[in-house]
Amino acid sequence: MSSSKTYSETLDYLFSRLPVYQHIGKAAYKADLNNTVALCAALGNPENGFKSIHVAGTNGKGSTSSALAAIFTASGYKTGLYTSPHLFDFRERIRIDGVMIPEQYVVDFTEKMKPLIAELNPSFFELTVAMAFQWFTEQKVEIAIVEVGMGGRLDSTNVVTPELSVITNIGFDHMDFLGDTKTKIAAEKAGIIKLGVPVVIGEWDDETKPVFEIKAGVENSKLIKAIEAPAAWINSFALKGDYQRKNLATVYASVQAMRDLGWALADDKIINALENVKLLSGIKGRWDILRTQPLVIADVAHNDHGLIPVLKQFMALPHHQMHFVLGVVNDKDLSKILPLFPKEAKYYFCKPNIMRGLDSGVLQERATVNGLLGQAWSSVKEALQAAISAADAEDIVFVGGSTFVVAEVVDED
Repeated sequence: MSSSKTYSETLDYLFSRLPVYQHIGKAAYKADLNNTVALCAALGNPENGFKSIHVAGTNGKGSTSSALAAIFTASGYKTGLYTSPHLFDFRERIRIDGVMIPEQYVVDFTEKMKPLIAELNPSFFELTVAMAFQWFTEQKVEIAIVEVGMGGRLDSTNVVTPELSVITNIGFDHMDFLGDTKTKIAAEKAGIIKLGVPVVIGEWDDETKPVFEIKAGVENSKLIKAIEAPAAWINSFALKGDYQRKNLATVYASVQAMRDLGWALADDKIINALENVKLLSGIKGRWDILRTQPLVIADVAHNDHGLIPVLKQFMALPHHQMHFVLGVVNDKDLSKILPLFPKEAKYYFCKPNIMRGLDSGVLQERATVNGLLGQAWSSVKEALQAAISAADAEDIVFVGGSTFVVAEVVDED
């Protein structure tokens, strides 16, 4: 039996046997660290086998984590990167120096853990975290950039004690898990702040700043506010969304903090990393230009905090007519995001190909109430093709609303 077939069967087992948030939503969420602690204990506590940077926040976690990973890789450190969700292949979640975890390792690890899986019934995410940490420890990474899945305090990744904690920003997302105010959400994100570990905050406001100040005070953690990155960094960064300036500010402050801790991160290596961040980290789906005539841009922004700057940049582009290929998951608060979209555009509603995808007809009905007019299509690719066919060379097309919509149109390398 070939490795790839076995890998495919292993993924079938993981997706069918374990609760997967991207498929079923809230039912997959475990509101404690018990399973992660038990899984890691059975493996000899691999979370203690490497140094790390722990990255939380409502938006920008993936870009910030990927930029930091690229910087450490380019600086000569063996660097792990754990992110979620994946766009094409499960292995995107777990990388070392940009290279995905081997298929055979996923197969072997899963087989080894099956008795414990039967005993604990962990979520897909809990097992994935344990797999990542075990791989990083076995491969003797010098540092791992670990992106929080959701929240922070009760997220499975919160078993690490990092060199540095990072919180990018606070917006409204996953409110059924994290709370319905910025203060409550900030408190969950601040749960990654550890005793004596410095913390970088990308953005704060009058509601969230006191939360971070109090938690940092309790933990005796140095609180570092992000500042604008140098122009050379901004100009070099291969991820071109305007919103990346804020992410780069967070990255810049994080690099300074890690330099203060003794990590050797030279300016020329950093510029190289920022220029080659896609290659060094594997990141996709951030202001990705899919074609130029008509101009087609895909972005994974999926909540109001993330969509506002993306849509502002998109609508400011020179254009004759705007076209939006739009799909969402079924637990998305449409009352917050639909009013952000322009009424004068043409819409192509679609359903991402996951169990949590919202039916395109239902999305069309809700959008129509908000004055957004267009047709419902049976798939993301059909919707995109319809938009491209309807557009002329001076038109612009946006693809998004969900990470899982973008996953179906961004090229897989």
